[in-house]
Amino acid sequence: MSGTDGQEVVTHQVTVPDDVDMRALVGPRDEVIRALERGFHRLTVTVLGSVVTLEGPRSEVSLAERLVDELAQIARASQPLSADAVERAIGMLRSPAATSPASVLTMNILSSRGRTIRPKTVGQKEYVEAIDRNTITFGIGPAGTGKTYLAMAKAVQALQAKQVSRILLTRPAVEAGERLGFLPGSLTDKIDPYLRPLYDALHDMVDADSIPRLMASGTIEVAPLAFMRGRTLNSAFIVLDEAQNTTPEQMKMFLTRLGEGSKMVVTGDATQVDLPSGTSSGLRVVTDILHDIDDIAVCRLTSADVVRHRLVGEIIDAYARWDSQATGATTSRPPRRTTSAGGHA
Repeated sequence: MSGTDGQEVVTHQVTVPDDVDMRALVGPRDEVIRALERGFHRLTVTVLGSVVTLEGPRSEVSLAERLVDELAQIARASQPLSADAVERAIGMLRSPAATSPASVLTMNILSSRGRTIRPKTVGQKEYVEAIDRNTITFGIGPAGTGKTYLAMAKAVQALQAKQVSRILLTRPAVEAGERLGFLPGSLTDKIDPYLRPLYDALHDMVDADSIPRLMASGTIEVAPLAFMRGRTLNSAFIVLDEAQNTTPEQMKMFLTRLGEGSKMVVTGDATQVDLPSGTSSGLRVVTDILHDIDDIAVCRLTSADVVRHRLVGEIIDAYARWDSQATGATTSRPPRRTTSAGGHA
């Protein structure tokens, strides 16, 4: 049978294994099934017992069958399924790499306070794997891609596994030009606004009651980048956040703090530089300088890896298109006619 668009319409049944909780696979109020239907062209999905019936164009049914198998693997692993997870899984299957969604969405990094931190996109999974394989990893991408959050989760994981003896979290206090002495209040008062995002993420991963004790003992340190100067950081997991706001000199200073048994993750968004006009971003130049050195990885996350509201990715793409058009208009504008001294235009 053919549909109105000429594509052959087929019906196929998938029998879900007995060890899969069908309630988890279907979702509350059939949320997962409805998301599955929305993600495919003219696909109808019905569930009876442990049998999922797919009806629609042959190519769509074939892909949907693969998706049901992947979702069953995720449900078997007791991982929560949602409409968002289904949408991401469909994107993975439709991508040229056709990555297995189950291999991404069942990869646990850290379990804390009743929740599990895991990658949600292929790019995030590759980023986490790069951190495992390399001593220094750069996570570069737009806001909302989880680059800092996942790096901090890996830091806490490494501390819990006793792979390192301490965690250092740092970022440049660029709005103050690192001249913290001119700000009012105690040192904590001065640096708190710049480091607050790191504290907030830390509270998601470590029991709140133990954080003061760990910070008092130096097991966890949160400090401005300026405080890294002159130190050698051994047996530590060091995360530099907002690295686009470092100068080339600051970036070199930070990277050369690396000591024995340590690991570094540098995160930033090269499109969001807050440095004074005319000042180069250390993040923009460092990957060119270090690109051929082993044990250093550069992971570039994109709008496809944004895990905030769906609109955040679309906003990032819209700005990228606008910037591209603005740059093109500037470069295509004919040069102004000039004359030598005393001449006429």
